[in-house]
Parts: sequence; structure tokens; C-alpha cells
Amino acid sequence: MNYLGIDYGQKKVGLALGTQTLAEPYRVIRYQDKESLITTLKKIIKDEGIEKVIVGVSENKMAKESKEFAKIIGAGIFDETLTTHDAIKLSIQGGVKRKRRKEMEDAYAATIMLQNYLDKQ
Repeated sequence: MNYLGIDYGQKKVGLALGTQTLAEPYRVIRYQDKESLITTLKKIIKDEGIEKVIVGVSENKMAKESKEFAKIIGAGIFDETLTTHDAIKLSIQGGVKRKRRKEMEDAYAATIMLQNYLDKQ
């Protein structure tokens, strides 16, 4: 099964792709409105053969908005608390340069969230 993990934000989303056992960073999408974001996600889902989409939900004020977004796109939800912090820490340990870290931190966070989801399946 092919999975898409989404680290949802108000201006950008991080994406990760996964199989039954392994998640990897895919890309970050910056967007102006939800309609354009949904159109882009639908194309990715089709092009990558995605069978299940998981949106990360944290404990802060974005939790409600993330859940609403997941409902709109028909996705499941999974706890993503502290994934951005973990993503930064792991990318520093892995020697990822600061500029690349900044560009991809949301995709890395989506990867950690999706990997945690896959590990629990």
C-alpha cells in the first residue's frame, strides 16, 4: 500500500511518501488557498498511486484546523506532536545543511509522523 503523510500548515504543507514499512520525505508545498492545495494534492495522489492519506494532528491550536482539513480531503489523522522538533534534531545529527533543513523541515516532520503511523500498523 502507498501512503501520503501530510504535515499541515496554514501557508505550507510537508509531504512524505511511504509503503507498508518505510516513509521518506517527498516535498513541501507552499500555497495561497486551500482549493489550490487540494488540487495539487489530488494530482500527487493520482501520480504516486496513493491509497491512504494521513494528516498529522498536534496538540496546539492547529489541531482543530488539521482535523477539519483531513475531513475535507478524506484522510485519516495521526498524532504529530513534536515531529518538527524531532525532524530538526535528526537532520542536524545527519549533517543536513541549514538551508536544506529550513526548506524541507515540514517534509521531514511529515516523514517522522508517517513512519510512526506505519510502525503502529
